[in-house]
Amino acid sequence: MRLGAHLGTRGGLRSAAQEARTVGAEVVQLFLSNPRAWAGPRVETAERFGAEWREVGVGPFYVHAPYLVNIASPNPGFHTKSLELVARSVAACEVAGATGFVVHAGAGGPGEPAAARDRAATVLRAALELAHDTRLLVELMAGTSGAVASTLAEARALFDVVGDERLGLCLDTCHLFAAGYGLDDAEGVAACFDELHDLGLDERLALVHANDAKHPRGSHRDRHERIGEGHIGAEGFGEVLHRPEVRDLDLVLETPADLEQRTRELAMLRRLAT
Repeated sequence: MRLGAHLGTRGGLRSAAQEARTVGAEVVQLFLSNPRAWAGPRVETAERFGAEWREVGVGPFYVHAPYLVNIASPNPGFHTKSLELVARSVAACEVAGATGFVVHAGAGGPGEPAAARDRAATVLRAALELAHDTRLLVELMAGTSGAVASTLAEARALFDVVGDERLGLCLDTCHLFAAGYGLDDAEGVAACFDELHDLGLDERLALVHANDAKHPRGSHRDRHERIGEGHIGAEGFGEVLHRPEVRDLDLVLETPADLEQRTRELAMLRRLAT
């Protein structure tokens, strides 16, 4: 198990390596471009970053899709722009040497789950054609309105429509908890992973976003909290970290924190994992 964090790149992509060393991250997630813009990453910049990253030897890194992307959007223009931005991002990940590219399952309009799922699958299939060394990972959502996949059963349905064994799964502990999974106690954690196995998704699981939850179980609200300070709590994370399914995975923090707090949270996760 490698523990790390999503790191900001306000000081430029080069700053991520130094930040990773400062907080003790063994794995990193970041944006390769402005997360609030449609421009997308430049291949030349991504290639240069990848070379520099390998030179410093921090560890593997994952890239998260920009916030604007909605692969299930019912708006044709927005959906096309999302597809194009995902394609540019995957191409940049390939030349940078990213381990994985994470994209949310997306959300459609009310009352059209099948159509939204089909739109999401269209983008994912197109991205998979471009992803050779970088694994494409779908992140489940928090049960927000119109979400294509927030539950494991919904993930199974989406994966079946995509129909490609290469597609991987990213689970966010806050999102799962917000969607109703009882990650705050041993019984709930066991039930969640039992369902993962029953649906045949255990082999698809490739990355975990380790985030506590600001709101109670089943709130459908995607608000991350620092580890041990939210409704999942230290006990819940201890149970998750001791599951055999996550023993060989990468876990990334996305909680609100400065460098000092991030260092403490990673140290806490390491204690809970022992």
